[in-house]
Order: sequence, then C-alpha cells, then structure tokens
Amino acid sequence: MNKAVFLDRDGVLIIDTEYPGDPKTIRFIPGIGPAVKSLNQKGFKVIVISNQSGIARGFFPEENVNKINEKINKKLGEEGARIDAFYYCPHHPDENCQCRKPKTGMLEQAGKDFGIDFKKSWMIGDAIKDVECGEKAGCKTILLSKEKHEKYKTAENLLEAAKIVE
Repeated sequence: MNKAVFLDRDGVLIIDTEYPGDPKTIRFIPGIGPAVKSLNQKGFKVIVISNQSGIARGFFPEENVNKINEKINKKLGEEGARIDAFYYCPHHPDENCQCRKPKTGMLEQAGKDFGIDFKKSWMIGDAIKDVECGEKAGCKTILLSKEKHEKYKTAENLLEAAKIVE
C-alpha cells in the first residue's frame, strides 16, 4: 500500500482568485516547488483533489482545468517536483454528487487507482471542507491558515505543512 499527501489546488498551490479558470493568469504560491519535492522525497504520492464548480457554472471550460493542472506540473517539474495525479469535481454544489468535498469520492477513487493506505496519508487544504474530507477518509490533516484552529493542526503555507508531514 502507498501513502499519499492529498492537496487542494486553489489556495494551496495557486493563488485562489475565487474561480481561477484562465491558465494565463494563474499565479503560483511561493515555496510550492520545494514543498512538493520534499513530499516526493519522503515517499508520498502527491495527489491534487479539487472542487472545480466553475465548470458547471459556465465560468470556464473543463479543458482550462486540465491546462492549469499541466502548467502546475510543468512549474513543479522545473523544480524537481511532481504531482502524481489530479482529480477534480466539475459539478455544481446543488448536484449533490459524491465527489465534491467534503465528500470523499475523489479520495476513494485515488485510493483505488494508487493503492493508498489512508491511515498513513495526509490531506492538506485551505478550507474546512478540505480537512473534513481528509478526516472522513481516515487521513491526518493540516489546515493552511495564518491563525491557529482549535480543532485542526495548522500551517501557514504548504512549505510549512510539508515539514510536519511524516
């Protein structure tokens, strides 16, 4: 069984501009290359799990999500790091699908695809729904926040979070 670090995308790897859908305008959060490289070197599969309802809302086409994901992996590759897979939920929140976080559908699919042991894995995100998703799947979690949280382990950014992951 493999261990994984599941990452939210917007607000963790790229600046969250509410519905980032244009590959030309995305901006990377500083330190993501060394952070992801460190997780790769620790033997974790690094897998992005992201809600992308901007597709269902008609804000951008699905192909733009894939182009942004490719751009992220290209940037990380230049720094010796990699994302092993990207999963995203294209549905509107009202659709009540099984993949939209905090539901665990995307993690479950990644678990099947990569043989993931959730007890040895982590979910890192910048929203409560991210860490709730990780908890429901049996992962350890880190909430990216500048403020401490009474319930969740926190880190200010992915680089700090990567130092916590073991």
